[in-house]
Amino acid sequence: GGCLVTNDGDLAERLRFHQNAVGAVPSPFDCWLLLRGLKTLALRVQRHSDNALAVARHLEAHAAVRAVHHPGLASHPQHELAVRQMGGVFGGMVSFELADEPAAVRVLEALRLFTLAESLGAVESLAEHPGLMTHTSVPADERHRIGLANSLLRLSVGIEELDDLLADLDQ
Repeated sequence: GGCLVTNDGDLAERLRFHQNAVGAVPSPFDCWLLLRGLKTLALRVQRHSDNALAVARHLEAHAAVRAVHHPGLASHPQHELAVRQMGGVFGGMVSFELADEPAAVRVLEALRLFTLAESLGAVESLAEHPGLMTHTSVPADERHRIGLANSLLRLSVGIEELDDLLADLDQ
């Protein structure tokens, strides 16, 4: 559902070729679904953001959680910048760190409502372990250097009932 615009005829032709070659042309039905979904986009994004902030605050208060990363938290190093730029809608992504990798894996294995997935950003809540999933090809020393701990979990918090999400994390 995106758009590429250029005033360069050669670039436009190359883009048209690649779009056709990879099949990035939505069907009429896909376009209709996209238009229908846009009508509730603001509500869904707000619910993602509200739920994620509540989850982040909940995790921040949990004794087993070493750190929580979410721009809506006052403890986030760039919270003031996020407040100015994001207008109170901080997004649905939350990452948090536990004691170690085995603890992180135990949390993932216990989740029932959050679905284990590498592709994040749907209306349902998803969870992943970057060190074992999306970033496993990055050497461990490089992951450590960039601050991607093996104890880190990443959540894409969905629009489900907040109490259900918190209960799933608590169990």
